[in-house]
Amino acid sequence: MLQYVYRHELKYLISEREAELVRQRLGECADIDSHAAGGSYLIRSLYFDDIWGNAYTDKQAGTLSREKYRIRIYNYSDDYIKLERKAKQGSYILKTSARINREELQRILSGDYSFLEKREGVLQSFYLALVSEGLRPSVIVDYDRTPFVYGPGTVRVTFDEHVRSGFLSFDLFDSSIPVFETFETGKLIMEVKYTEYLPDNIKDLIEPGAAVQLAASKFVLCSDRMRCIRGLERIV
Repeated sequence: MLQYVYRHELKYLISEREAELVRQRLGECADIDSHAAGGSYLIRSLYFDDIWGNAYTDKQAGTLSREKYRIRIYNYSDDYIKLERKAKQGSYILKTSARINREELQRILSGDYSFLEKREGVLQSFYLALVSEGLRPSVIVDYDRTPFVYGPGTVRVTFDEHVRSGFLSFDLFDSSIPVFETFETGKLIMEVKYTEYLPDNIKDLIEPGAAVQLAASKFVLCSDRMRCIRGLERIV
């Protein structure tokens, strides 16, 4: 089933100390997402880019209308595998998604896209991007997420820790592939997502004074990390 969600999305780079303070305040008015057993879960995403690197360069250039595709799993499990298209239209984020199974994922990674041709929605648009734009796997991004939800405004506040770049393999289910921390120790990403409005009581809670609003995405930051590592490999 396809899902269509138009959202605002704000991202901040904050310290662990700031995050703990905000989490404590959120705990008084918001709830931990019911999908987060134990309060958090691991997200692994495989991002795709075309042969020209447009997903990367469009984000870097701040192009108002842009999109990227990713395949996402949780806790290294194949229980829920999601193909997602994330599009930016002005100040709005539009996500469309569809579930795939492990066999379909392996076919995509092996270069067999034919089964997607007759599918609908995001699966078909993904197929067209694969065959016409040379869309290919680009980078794995891992992080540990603590999510809060707040009903008014359908607000979702997440804390993403230990953002890591995957290396040498695109096997989403292999927890042993080499990964490299993207941020300096003690830093993490706080994301604030909402629909029509951001309630004042939440806005007051999630704007720590020392927070830095991020323009770059995890995809770009982890891609840069991988470029750096590959550069060092060439030097050695």
